[in-house]
Amino acid sequence: MTRISMSIVIACLALTACSTLQLGHDFDIQTFASQVVNGESSRSEVKDWLGTPDSTGIAVHADGKRSEKWTYYYGYGTLPGLKNASIKLLEVEFDEQGRVYSYSWSQ
Repeated sequence: MTRISMSIVIACLALTACSTLQLGHDFDIQTFASQVVNGESSRSEVKDWLGTPDSTGIAVHADGKRSEKWTYYYGYGTLPGLKNASIKLLEVEFDEQGRVYSYSWSQ
């Protein structure tokens, strides 16, 4: 799911030649990280903090365990040349009880 989201962002950037493009909605990773507690924070809390996820899916771990995964992204840039381009990505996984199992981000 993450590769698909990134591909969409890149494709849209490429199609907008000489313009500024913004995808997703901006979010503060540091604020999220200071609020979230693995094993305690719920889906509804994450949704209150970040809004509706940009995509959802399932993560399959090496041991076969599956968890629900929400992805948030924000990208912007100016073409041509992708001047000032930036992409943020946050992935949040939930356990069977709907509590945050893990999260990761890149910026």
